[in-house]
Amino acid sequence: MALSKICFLLCSMSLLLLSGCTSDLIYRSDYKLCAVSAGNPCNDHSLQLHNGHADNAYMLGFVEIDDQGQLRDRHQLQMLLDTIYAEAAESSVLINVFVHGWHHNAAPGDRNIESFSTSLAKLSQLEHDLSQLKKRPARKVIGVYVGWRGESISVPVINNLTFWERKNTAQDVGLLGVSELLLKLEEVTNVKNASLTAPKSRLVIFGHSFGGAVVYTATSQILASRFVDSRLNKNYQGSANGFGDLVVLLNPAFEALRYAPFYDLAQARCSYFADQVPKLAILTSEADDATGLMFPAGRVFSTFFETHNTVKRNDCNHSVTLDEGEADRKTAGHYMPLISHTLKPAAQAKTMQAANYAAMKSIWGSQHNASSTQYGSTVLTHLGRTSPLNPYLNIRVSKELIANHNDVFGDQIMEFLRLLIVLSAADE
Repeated sequence: MALSKICFLLCSMSLLLLSGCTSDLIYRSDYKLCAVSAGNPCNDHSLQLHNGHADNAYMLGFVEIDDQGQLRDRHQLQMLLDTIYAEAAESSVLINVFVHGWHHNAAPGDRNIESFSTSLAKLSQLEHDLSQLKKRPARKVIGVYVGWRGESISVPVINNLTFWERKNTAQDVGLLGVSELLLKLEEVTNVKNASLTAPKSRLVIFGHSFGGAVVYTATSQILASRFVDSRLNKNYQGSANGFGDLVVLLNPAFEALRYAPFYDLAQARCSYFADQVPKLAILTSEADDATGLMFPAGRVFSTFFETHNTVKRNDCNHSVTLDEGEADRKTAGHYMPLISHTLKPAAQAKTMQAANYAAMKSIWGSQHNASSTQYGSTVLTHLGRTSPLNPYLNIRVSKELIANHNDVFGDQIMEFLRLLIVLSAADE
């Protein structure tokens, strides 16, 4: 009797899991550009035009990747690229890519899509206001939402057990289809900028959670190569280059040990020019339990048979001791020796207007060692562990700004991210 009950329980659980598997099909199968309206949400369309000819208009495109990192339909990508090239032929563009994380996908109504859309509208309005202030044409804001199966099981509670399986999938997604997408989007901006049209076209890439791991996997080796290859004409060292214009990782779920070589690389350069802008920014909430607790708990078992050493560095009067075992278990945003900044709410928030954003590059360039600088409603503090203006920022964010793992679209944090975009997307 006991055995039959166990068999019944196992069969029931198997049926529950099978019935709870999320869709492995393409969501956006109509590749024609569709104008979104109150009566037409364009749910099946991979190309959408939002807000018409308003000051906050933007285009949103979707690219979908399967579990093996393959594009679900190459025609979907090609139609996106053709449309962006057509836009870039008419005006400069500001491309924002967002790669979602755990529990999300490209399905209509996904909260990440809605939040990303809201952020694009605000960025488009800011770009319009800056163009009026600087008396130059406004760049067209284009969003690219990268959809992958961040949720493999839809059954509540049980879906939390997919953390490690989805982590492995994120690495496959980053190694293959996403790398191609990002390189081709960068090519769009490079081709446009070769015409010397002002303002410059720009590319900014965001990844959240496992989407942060996707983006880091896709861009990390290119970032390292371009940092090393930042000597203009090989005669002298200029400002450090990056992938596109800025890579931002929000509560990313990957090991601090994978970030350590980049920390070392940037530390070995003792100073940066005043016009150096961020190229990689990692923002992790102190209250993110998914990457702060769940991630290291799982890594205890997966790293059990590995050997680790203690590594000591002393570059440019900045010392760091790296416990490889701890760094292999913790994420980049929760391993304290590699944290370069903190971000907290300002005691008295300043209202940010276009003129404030326009002045940010000079304010950013004036920062110095172990100093704090207020940007609107937030205060960024340099911890004195890295050279000022180091283009790689690993920021510990207050729980008042990001309350948990998924709370990355709040007004204050989005304001700070728009600051980073404006810095990286300067007209020069």
